[in-house]
Amino acid sequence: MKISISTDWTQRHRPKDETEMSRDYRQVKFHPNASIPTLEWPITSRFPLTDMSKWVSLKSLKTFLNLNEINTIEGGGSLRAEQMDETSELIQQRIKKLEALRKDGVDPYPNDFRVTHTSKDLHETFDPLSDEELKSTGETFCLAGRIVAIRDFGKASFIHVQDRKGRIQAYLQKDVVGDAPFRHFKTFDIGDFIGLEGKVFRTKTRELTLQVQKFELLVKSLRPLPEKWHGLTDIEARYRQRYLDLIANPRVREIFLTRTVTIQKIRDFFIQRDFLEVETPMLHPIPGGATAKPFRTHHNALDMELYLRVAPELFLKRLVIGGLERIFEINRSFRNEGISTLHNPEFTMLEFYQSYATYEEMMKTTEELLSSIVKEIHGGLRLNYQGKEIDFTPPWRRLFYKESLLEYGKVDPVILKEPPRAIELAKRLGLELRRGTSHGKVLDDLFKQLVEPHLIQPTFVTHYPTEVSPLSRRNGKDLDVVDRFELFIAGREIANGFSELNDPIDQRERFVQQLKERADEADAVLNLDEDFLRALEFGMPPTAGEGIGIDRWVMLLTDAPSIRDVIFFPLLRMEK
Repeated sequence: MKISISTDWTQRHRPKDETEMSRDYRQVKFHPNASIPTLEWPITSRFPLTDMSKWVSLKSLKTFLNLNEINTIEGGGSLRAEQMDETSELIQQRIKKLEALRKDGVDPYPNDFRVTHTSKDLHETFDPLSDEELKSTGETFCLAGRIVAIRDFGKASFIHVQDRKGRIQAYLQKDVVGDAPFRHFKTFDIGDFIGLEGKVFRTKTRELTLQVQKFELLVKSLRPLPEKWHGLTDIEARYRQRYLDLIANPRVREIFLTRTVTIQKIRDFFIQRDFLEVETPMLHPIPGGATAKPFRTHHNALDMELYLRVAPELFLKRLVIGGLERIFEINRSFRNEGISTLHNPEFTMLEFYQSYATYEEMMKTTEELLSSIVKEIHGGLRLNYQGKEIDFTPPWRRLFYKESLLEYGKVDPVILKEPPRAIELAKRLGLELRRGTSHGKVLDDLFKQLVEPHLIQPTFVTHYPTEVSPLSRRNGKDLDVVDRFELFIAGREIANGFSELNDPIDQRERFVQQLKERADEADAVLNLDEDFLRALEFGMPPTAGEGIGIDRWVMLLTDAPSIRDVIFFPLLRMEK
């Protein structure tokens, strides 16, 4: 097995002498063609300590295993076994404690404790009180949570308990709770759940504390939590074991609380405006609403090929045709494409539709919705995202699509009119183009490369090429563009909206053209959604619609650098 470790780490963990070196150390050797040292383990023979090799303690190595100083691990069997041995020993110790408690008649997993207050309730009520006012409080409180810290003073102990609202300190005295209960408490570990009953007081260090009169073990945890002094620092481990991430990192909990509040605010906003929340299928016989590659599945009973939805758009429009004039859906969508800091195969999106409205009204609605959420969460209309201040004060800038290419992309105006010149520029920039790519698609690739990164402040880019907007209504003055916008903030797309195409003949022609353009794509699903076209032929009222990426929006609200930071369980490779 080989482990790559930073040079600085190896220098800090050299053996003190020859005896220590032979007992507990292994040699680190540098790769011949790299500056990263490699730990060769196990080593069958002794090596001299030279400029090309260093020694590290196995004990120290295991202690710092989760730190960023360990760059890569190849193989892994022996080291994993060492880790598991250490963890297994701690688990066995806890199992022995559990068995001892059971022998003493203590149920380690009861379900009869009832909570009356949270840590936040006590802090909000009693933190402002003076010592005299606090002493006059005779009320008893019951709260429960996970033990996250223990300070033992022999016949008394302080613990910190974490519940869903925060943390509070508790004080247990042998003389108060009794000999047998206190003996049982001595077997409790960090990570166990405990129920507490007592009165509040303030310690000499001015910390609000619960004087425990009674307590009950609620859950005996068998696996130790991450070490407090470095917590859960490995990024992939945090995503994979989100339950530990939530325990160890209060900031993570705040991010997901903000996410929940945001989604609730979105619901409230639309319900107050007479929108109806609806649900549409996640299993589609024909993928539609976006050109993304879908996930395939199969329904056994119907012997039917199905696809996880890439977007709910076509089903939502069917509802508009059916007379539901104002609707919204907070939906899960799936796209079988790449993973990045902005893309996860499974994501959450808001889509809403309003009859007798245009894309211009959608932009105003978007300004009102998003700015109100920023104000609610941040107390104002400005926030900092990754070191940049973003101002959400309406109105936001409106910028024509082609003008953006001239202003930010600095392209020659002739590129907007002559497809060969646009293709030439795209190739010069290293963009991959399929044979027969339309002029509008080439311009869109140039836009993503040259313009998007510069759109930091909220900006509506409008009037996209018709060729890249198959579901949008053509502009009345220029048929080569559509009544569509995309909203960009912090250099990424947040929303996409347009006046809906409700001409069934034009819609069929554009669908057919889209299929022709995708004919050479591997695994492309080349089927017309005839049922949607049939529904459109019954007539859809003039309508505008929009989709907003909730995950990316929450990233902005919480200053999260990656979409994985705002999804509880992002998709990861299977653990080896």
